[in-house]
Amino acid sequence: MNLRTCTFAGHSCVYSASVSMCLEREIEAFLSDADCAVFYVGGRGDFDRMAAAAVRVAMKRHEDKKIQLYLVEPYMHSGLNRDKDYNEDHYSGIIIPQELIGIHPKAAITRRNRWMVDQSDLLIAFVQRDFGGAYETMKYAIKKRKEKRAAIVVLDMPLLDTR
Repeated sequence: MNLRTCTFAGHSCVYSASVSMCLEREIEAFLSDADCAVFYVGGRGDFDRMAAAAVRVAMKRHEDKKIQLYLVEPYMHSGLNRDKDYNEDHYSGIIIPQELIGIHPKAAITRRNRWMVDQSDLLIAFVQRDFGGAYETMKYAIKKRKEKRAAIVVLDMPLLDTR
C-alpha cells in the first residue's frame, strides 16, 4: 500500500477562481501513484477552503482510494464545539498537534504550519508575495526539502507586485 501525505499553504484572501482548478490538477497528479493519501489543511482562509474543497472532489472521484482530509488546528478554541457538526461532515478528523500545547496563540499558527510540512511528502503552495504566513511556510518547506525528499508545488499564478 502506497501512503502519501500532502499539505497546503496559501494566502487567506484569494482573488482568482482559477486557483481551484490548479489545486484539483495538482491533487490529481499527487494521487496518481498513491493508494492511500492523507491531506492536512489549516482551515484559516480562502486558500485553505479551496484546498479542502478540491480534496473532497478528489475523494468523490477516487472512491477506490483511501483518502483522508484532516483539519489541523493550532490550539483549542470555541469554534471547534460550535462547528462540530460541520467539521464531522467535512473532515476525517481534527488534529491539534501535541507539540503545540502551551504555545502562545500568535506563535502556534506558524508552528502548526511547520508541523504540517514536517508530516508531508508534498506542499502545494499559493504564494503571491514575499511576506506572510504562506511565504514563511513555503520557505520552511524549501529548507526542509534539503533534509528529506519532500516536494513543493507552487501553483503557477502570476505574482502580485506588492511594492
